[in-house]
Amino acid sequence: MLVTNEFYTEGYDAVVVGAGHAGCEAALALARTGIPTLLLSLNLDSIAFMACNPSVGGTAKGQLVREIDALGGEMGINADATALQTRMLNTGKGAAVQSLRAQSDKHAYHARMKRVLESTDNLSLAQGEAAQILVKDGAVCGVKTTFGEVIAAKAVILATGVYLNGSVVAGEFRQNSGPNGLAPATELTANLISLGFSVRRFKTGTPARVDGRTIDFSKCERQDGDETVYPFSYLSEKVPEKQLPCYLTYTNERTHAIIRANLHRSPLYSGMIKGTGPRYCPSIEDKVVRFADKERHQLFLEPECAGSHEVYVQGMSSSLPHDVQRAMYRTVPGLEHVRILRYAYAIEYDCIDTLDVYPTLEFKKIKGLYTAGQINGTSGYEEAAAQGLMAGLNASLWLRGKEPLVLRRDQAYIGVLIDDLVTKGTNEPYRMMTSRAEHRIHLRQDNADLRLTELGYAAGLVTPQRYARFAARKEAILRIKEELAERVPAREAAAFLQEHGFSAPAAAVTYADLLRRGIAAEKIARRFCILQEERAEDIETAAVDIRYEGYLKRGLEQIEKAKKLEDKKLPASLDYESIDGLRLEARQKLNKIRPENLGQAGRISGVSPADIAVLMVYLSTRKDG
Repeated sequence: MLVTNEFYTEGYDAVVVGAGHAGCEAALALARTGIPTLLLSLNLDSIAFMACNPSVGGTAKGQLVREIDALGGEMGINADATALQTRMLNTGKGAAVQSLRAQSDKHAYHARMKRVLESTDNLSLAQGEAAQILVKDGAVCGVKTTFGEVIAAKAVILATGVYLNGSVVAGEFRQNSGPNGLAPATELTANLISLGFSVRRFKTGTPARVDGRTIDFSKCERQDGDETVYPFSYLSEKVPEKQLPCYLTYTNERTHAIIRANLHRSPLYSGMIKGTGPRYCPSIEDKVVRFADKERHQLFLEPECAGSHEVYVQGMSSSLPHDVQRAMYRTVPGLEHVRILRYAYAIEYDCIDTLDVYPTLEFKKIKGLYTAGQINGTSGYEEAAAQGLMAGLNASLWLRGKEPLVLRRDQAYIGVLIDDLVTKGTNEPYRMMTSRAEHRIHLRQDNADLRLTELGYAAGLVTPQRYARFAARKEAILRIKEELAERVPAREAAAFLQEHGFSAPAAAVTYADLLRRGIAAEKIARRFCILQEERAEDIETAAVDIRYEGYLKRGLEQIEKAKKLEDKKLPASLDYESIDGLRLEARQKLNKIRPENLGQAGRISGVSPADIAVLMVYLSTRKDG
């Protein structure tokens, strides 16, 4: 219940509402760039809480974490320090889709992030529920809590996660709740609607947690981590030496039969759940219905933390009743006698339409009000953290009177993520995938610092220590490329190539030529005693650049063509209704989204190439164009 009596407390330059992965990065970005900041959390014991999978990274998400780190964020450092297992995914595929993933100790992850926040200058923490965003003359002026506390602020970042009117559902049971039994935020949604936000209802879910002592792991396939991969953060030295195993098992026809027999009790199919769920992370009942031809679905058994027997059953998210869950889980090999500690559930929550948000993540209707994370309709810790960092950094830049930082699609996965949200919008929980990035050969996880660290340094978030490491690595990569450009002695080159199934070269070859034939850099370095003092990650980046040189060159040409449109700015005051030649749909979409340049305008659904041509002609005839 909202307290009507008001009392005024210490004000801040910025207030961040919500202390999940988005809120933590936003608060740190603000405070570390000198902005006095308050981080307001519903519960300080749930800071950086991993409500779903206790992991960081994965396909496309690993790229996001490395980009967060390259810009000066905390997620990669925290993931490295609390990892239980680290693996490189897609090693059998090209470098563009390889991604690092770490199984995290969820309790250690929370505890370490809380310590980092508590020890950061310019940052204060408080427990409370935001009830109103206070606005004066079209700009933010503070936050009011349910206790009646009024906190003055020049900028506010909303990072509310899945807590806005959160509702947990399992079978016929429904309860107003946040994840894991935490309290929901029940007051803010009505205020956001009154401020002009378009609010809709999304849904996500989580599987059961089970007692590892009741699992027969001998019936499962053991999945160990990698010991030789590099960590997420450029400030971390290496991945943990002691790693815990995960295990792989599968559903079967008995599992599917139980699910099909109880679909009438599923909130997804009974109509009890109204929110839109994630297409790319469906529940097990959704998988069984949508992929009826599949005989089985894989499940990963993953430890939740080092000091507990709780195991997360990845791949078996559900909102079926508890009795059905108990029966279906026990049909899985290894889980025949499993004891469920926390049952699976779905959670519905309020989020906004991101077409109302600028690429800076500032709300178009109110100056100084930013949004980040699942309130923007995304799913995933990594997507949330990336938005939090950018919202926090842009709020900081605005408060410091500096130009905003908007990453292009060719600069970062973060750029793709935010551009998709603010240009195309999303009608379901958005998930980052490599297929969304048209320039993914340039946006590899191994070169995130080369793409972004200078930008983070210029914005004031990257520390001198981090920048010094970046400069040294950049120099090392250049040095490696120069050494690889040297010629290989003819006789040794012929013998080496023949050993690897190639004919003797007709002309002189360089070490780089050997790389282009697909021979691993490690083998070349070992055979010819080169690059002995260089770091493996630096060698990998140089080698990938050399091996994909042709693709990279063509990609750069495409990027330069696209930048010509990105560089053609569209005046904020432009009245699209008055432009002859634009189709009705294009006028409506352009007036709603207000794109910042022709490139963004061309990516709006409903705006055709013909409409862009009309805009180009119109801009060329404007006196101020």
